[in-house]
Amino acid sequence: MAIDESSLTKGQMRKLAALRKSLGDDIANDAFSKWLARQEAATAPVSDPVADRLVEALSGLEGDRKFNLGLYGYTVRRARGKGQSGFVAVRNDKSR
Repeated sequence: MAIDESSLTKGQMRKLAALRKSLGDDIANDAFSKWLARQEAATAPVSDPVADRLVEALSGLEGDRKFNLGLYGYTVRRARGKGQSGFVAVRNDKSR
């Protein structure tokens, strides 16, 4: 099977060259094709469960025109310090 080398990244080209040098062209092409197929299958996007719950919690405010996250948004963190609990939301400012 011929490999389209123009669509490969720099790291993939290095791996293919190393395989060809150590194993020979025929075996290296087969091994690289199998490796590339496994890599593409493993990089399927995985949704973040915390982000999904945040979106679900804020979905009720979608039509509210008074709720505005601004241009730079907010950072939500757990509260820190003695006796603190819950979350803290801090508005992100434009950093220069």
